[in-house]
Amino acid sequence: MVKIEPFDVEQWMDKYELTPGVLNIAETCAASISIDELKALCEDSYAPPPLSTSTKLTYGPIRGSDDLRKRLASLYSARVSAPLPPSNILITPGAIAANFLLLYSLIGPGDHVVCVYPTYQQLYAVPQSLGAEVSLWKLKKEKNYLPDLEDLKGLVKENTKMIIINNPNNPTGATIPKSGLQKLVEFAQGRNIIILSDEVYRPLFHGISPMDEDFPPSILSFKYAKTIATGSMSKAYSLAGIRIGWVASRDPSIIEAIAAARDYTTISVSQLDDQVAAYALSASVIHGLLKRNIQLAKTNLELLENFVNQNSSVCSWVKPTGGTTAFIRFESKGQPIDDAQFCIDVIEETKVMFLPGSKCFGPEFKGFVRIGFVCQTSVLQEALEKLGPYIQKNLA
Repeated sequence: MVKIEPFDVEQWMDKYELTPGVLNIAETCAASISIDELKALCEDSYAPPPLSTSTKLTYGPIRGSDDLRKRLASLYSARVSAPLPPSNILITPGAIAANFLLLYSLIGPGDHVVCVYPTYQQLYAVPQSLGAEVSLWKLKKEKNYLPDLEDLKGLVKENTKMIIINNPNNPTGATIPKSGLQKLVEFAQGRNIIILSDEVYRPLFHGISPMDEDFPPSILSFKYAKTIATGSMSKAYSLAGIRIGWVASRDPSIIEAIAAARDYTTISVSQLDDQVAAYALSASVIHGLLKRNIQLAKTNLELLENFVNQNSSVCSWVKPTGGTTAFIRFESKGQPIDDAQFCIDVIEETKVMFLPGSKCFGPEFKGFVRIGFVCQTSVLQEALEKLGPYIQKNLA
């Protein structure tokens, strides 16, 4: 019997996010949009609508529609010498399914996996449940939560099959730059190790310019076949409700292995979801959508930075450079707070919701909370206005 630990992040969200009147700054999706709002972002007034209501609702293309896979392939093929074929992409019900399927397909007893930490619990808990040995590649605040290759060298073993990263990182918002990714690829390639990069927050970069020579590309941009990227429409694209994710790899055999396992689970994704995703990634929509979300991230991050600075006697952070999350440490009288109780007390007294670090990411993160700051600006403003007096009263 497979034994897996409770998924603490998801259970906490499920327990508290429907609290009446909640100010949810725990959510990690860029502020969600409706179909009507998505259509309003379209730059081509003659573009077909997001949904074709005349399409017969069969299972549809089992691996995802040609339109969606081609549009994703074009994103992965930008600024690289070797374009990614659409056939090297498999559409799944969210990135959570993509991650699970590829780990289920590729990892088992006798394998060793190295995973960055902290990160989304699924990325290390699922390999453990499958019988693999997992070593945690710990990110350090003093190194801005960027993974240290020297630490990795001490973790890798003869049977290491996969290295897992999350870029941008959840919960810290740290982004591994191009130079760091290049060194990682060279290290893994020399040892024939697969790299899985969970890129669900890509391309939501707000602290580094695309013109910067160290701007982080997808892991698939490097000339190493054994790289895998997973992605989603939920985070950077504001469309969690359509449940569309994907797995992409330079190695067709990896995609085939995952597709074989997928036959036992979901068969296909919803045709309706697939159509909306393809519309959102079309040339006439994607630029407006990403512009909206990157600007929202920059605006809200400035608000959050001001809050941290104003309350620096009780909180500290490493400012995020990508994604939608920030990892903030709170203390009282020089000691880290009981973050789980703090989160409960805050939501009960102020209706402000965020996640406790020690409960959801590991006991060594006592005092930390994760804030999802790319919500509607008005929600973040109200939440911080209520949180400020509370912490000054109870922590200062």
